[in-house]
Amino acid sequence: MKRLTLLLLIAVLTSLELPSVIAEETQVNKTEPKPGVQVAQEAVLPLALGGEWTGGDAMPLGGDNPIDQTKTEVVKYLLFLPTDESAKTADGFPLLLFLHGAGERGDNINAVKTHGPPKFCDDPNASKTWPFITVSPQVKGARFWSPQQLRFLIEQICDKYPVDRSRVYVTGLSMGGFGSWGMVAYNSDIIAAAAPLCGGYPLEFAEKMTKTPIWAFHGTADGAVKYEYSRDLVNAVRDAGNNDVKFTTYPDANHDIWTRTYANPELYDWLLSKKLNP
Repeated sequence: MKRLTLLLLIAVLTSLELPSVIAEETQVNKTEPKPGVQVAQEAVLPLALGGEWTGGDAMPLGGDNPIDQTKTEVVKYLLFLPTDESAKTADGFPLLLFLHGAGERGDNINAVKTHGPPKFCDDPNASKTWPFITVSPQVKGARFWSPQQLRFLIEQICDKYPVDRSRVYVTGLSMGGFGSWGMVAYNSDIIAAAAPLCGGYPLEFAEKMTKTPIWAFHGTADGAVKYEYSRDLVNAVRDAGNNDVKFTTYPDANHDIWTRTYANPELYDWLLSKKLNP
């Protein structure tokens, strides 16, 4: 995507006020998605197991949310199909998986539109130049992201829509930052690049993150998720042999670094520049 187009997109978004979130459970759109309009959908996926995640200093254990393929559950997600075909190739569109934070968990799918890519996709003007098929699932209750379950969701989307499987990206904030690291740890064979914001993951998983380009972000004064979680993991992944890792720190910034990060067109240029090797 051309830099000018993204700058225009960001200019629109920075002036956008998100409508107030509806408190009650929202109904899911059962109609076939159309390009240019973000809609809520449902997927039947293997049941994600695991306990609650409270955040803060409670580092999630890798694999603490495995799946039971003998059982299923319905997972809500937002889906956006682009009208802008500038990033489309003969193999299809790039796909961006967005993972929300702990504050957007529950049954109100509209809450997922609060930050980042799904907020962009919900604006009728900004979405005109958004190049990614964008999938934004929602975690139920107080659970954590399951990389194993998310793989099934990605496979369903790739089977149904024109996705370039060599250009599947993941990004997320806070709890979604942890989830993004988890996607790299468990699904590096299908993830072309990852951009985790204010997250972390157990350091012993660094050895599984050596092949995926990563651009991590964190504020040094984060009071919700320790800055050291990202810093130490970035160093461990580099030490394990990954030479394509960037780390942007925001001096004295607290937890909300996503507003400025997702308003940075360089992030999307960087993602689109990455592709899985054949």
